Amino acid sequence: MVTLAVIQGCGPTTSRYVLVEQSLRAGDAKRADQIVEQAEREYGSKSRVLYWMDRGMTLHLAGRYQDSNVMLEQAEQAIERLYTRRLRAEAKAFLINDTELPFEGEPFEQVMINVLKALNYAVVGNWTEALVEARRIDHRLNVLSDQAGEKGTYRDDAFARYLTGILYEATGDVNNGFIAYRKALEAYRQAHSWARAPVPSMLPADLLRVTDALHLNQEHEEYRQAFADVAWRPIAETQRLAQIVVISYNGWAPRKEDRFIDLPISFDALNLVLLTKRAVGTSNQDSRAAESLLYGLNGHVVRVALPVLVPQKTQVAYEEVSVSGEGGTFSDRTVLAQNLTNLAEKSLADRFPSLSVKAVARAAVKYALAEGIGRGARAAAGRDVGPLVGFLVGSLAKALAVGSEEADKRSWRTLPDEVQIARLWVPPGAYELRVRPVGRNGGVVGQVSVHAVTLQEGETRVFTERVVP
Repeated sequence: MVTLAVIQGCGPTTSRYVLVEQSLRAGDAKRADQIVEQAEREYGSKSRVLYWMDRGMTLHLAGRYQDSNVMLEQAEQAIERLYTRRLRAEAKAFLINDTELPFEGEPFEQVMINVLKALNYAVVGNWTEALVEARRIDHRLNVLSDQAGEKGTYRDDAFARYLTGILYEATGDVNNGFIAYRKALEAYRQAHSWARAPVPSMLPADLLRVTDALHLNQEHEEYRQAFADVAWRPIAETQRLAQIVVISYNGWAPRKEDRFIDLPISFDALNLVLLTKRAVGTSNQDSRAAESLLYGLNGHVVRVALPVLVPQKTQVAYEEVSVSGEGGTFSDRTVLAQNLTNLAEKSLADRFPSLSVKAVARAAVKYALAEGIGRGARAAAGRDVGPLVGFLVGSLAKALAVGSEEADKRSWRTLPDEVQIARLWVPPGAYELRVRPVGRNGGVVGQVSVHAVTLQEGETRVFTERVVP
């Protein structure tokens, strides 16, 4: 019963994400946010940052942009404090599992906090604060690059760089816009082998436009040669128009599951493991209690738990974005700007060697402690009942050691699988904006969204969409 209680206490709570997905699929972002809010206690004290991140996203989708930034700011501040993590938490996590550590997110998730905050400000037209977040993104990515050194880890974020370029140019800071666009191009190229996100089709035109405006003749000529087939408008022309930027969050971020590796240290234990796997198949939450008791009674099985990613790929190929109104009719398609599933895979792959070493070491220490507890109980109980007491106490300790082994499966699951983007320049005037998600089979998926928008000369308006399929 004690083993069962430990396993149930460690088990992940995924029902809220199922309910959130159902709400978003039905187009009810407010309900999705209510589900996360009502589940606040389920997150627990060690996952406060994750709660603030999830609520930051659901509030953003619900159109409560100021409240979203309040949550994201709390997450960001808490992450800064967690850089000086207490040694006691590390020791406890080593003896139990990594869910005992306070959640602080992966580096790409931390960058997405500032990306989401910047978008919150941009959607409501608060460009001053949006630029503050753009500078925070720059700083965070520069620090990340310095820490990564020459290692081939996640060290830059092409989409975040590209977004800051859009924000800088939208506010007239063409010089910083050029720097951001250039870094975005470099980041897309450097990460292409694993991120599998091509350079967005509009980025070359952006570079041609801003280098021309800044009279950077050498850079402009280099881009003209590199992108000879790209059509682009001079900045004097775009400044007489208005811009619509559509950011679409498609699909669902990957989830993590446990991969249990059971290591027998005797021939009898090997037979037990083989028979158990034949009977229950792959270990899961439902079989953990029975396996823990069996392995505890045998006393010669060590369990290691490692996280594995389960992708939840979107069925959306792109969004058709159309604008019709006083100035005419214009249309374009969104293009892939960020593949968050691939970022998650890269992040886990980078950490997997250290996670494996730590998990094996923890399992060995647990086994040694359980052996010591059993021997101590046998010695304390005396010669007559010592062997029985030692066996029972040792079996229970080993069952707890197996049952408490669990990978850290926490992640920012309200993020999308992909982020796509479209940019349209149109004459000033009143328009109807329609965003139509198109599936990989060519049909409409999700819901078509319609917005009324009135645009002034030189104005930039940002719209965000959430498509779950």
